[in-house]
Amino acid sequence: MSRLSYRGIVICAAMLWAGAAVLRAQAAVPVVTPPTAVVRGRVEVIAARGTSKTRHEKPPVTVVWLTPIITTTTGAGGNPTAAPPGPPTTPAANPKLVQKNKSFEPHILVVPAGSLVEFPNRDPFFHNVFSLFEGKKFNLGLYEAGTSQTVRFDRPGISYIFCNIHPEMSAVVITLATPLYAISNTEGQISLPGVPYGRYLLHVWSEGMGPENAQPLTREITIGENASSLGVLKVPAANGQSMVHKNMYGREYDEPTPNSSVYEQQR
Repeated sequence: MSRLSYRGIVICAAMLWAGAAVLRAQAAVPVVTPPTAVVRGRVEVIAARGTSKTRHEKPPVTVVWLTPIITTTTGAGGNPTAAPPGPPTTPAANPKLVQKNKSFEPHILVVPAGSLVEFPNRDPFFHNVFSLFEGKKFNLGLYEAGTSQTVRFDRPGISYIFCNIHPEMSAVVITLATPLYAISNTEGQISLPGVPYGRYLLHVWSEGMGPENAQPLTREITIGENASSLGVLKVPAANGQSMVHKNMYGREYDEPTPNSSVYEQQR
């Protein structure tokens, strides 16, 4: 074996040994999992004006979500602001807001930003689904039984959904850019697991707020080892699932015409 070949072998062996040493060092570094908490809260109906007593009635469906806070250093002191949303994620299957029995099912739908939501008509007559709110503005026009339309909810916001023919129909689509959200159960309890320690803006929306209060309530919170409770969230009572609203032209709804083809059952 020549001296040059022997020297090359030695160099290659040294490089392999050094590479293996780096891999062993990397493997020895423990992976630190950020601490998380289960964030809990409870929903109560706000007291009637002029009283101090809590109203003991079924709490309305309430959605809470958290957005991380970043601190800006410009100007005199830092100002807490919500961190910019991450890239939108889309669920594996398109969520549906079904029209059936002159109602929307489900009544409240939470979707990640970028979701394509289906609006199938399973009633035996026409519907005209629309929304005029900042979450997503759209008008699907008249479409008949057995057909479906789709809408992409491409940015965070709250969309109140109505039918331009049937005033009793209403639903809400809440579009989020964060996976950290929870929906209250029938007892008004809220549980949000896996929240990393840190500072957040807490957003609260409840079905008793109504279209006139399209923006959720917000406040700053800090989640840590000894701080994982939202406490009691006071929200207004909900007046059933039918929200008072005008049609998509900003006028009162016309009285239904029984002989109209819009209301007739399709055979």
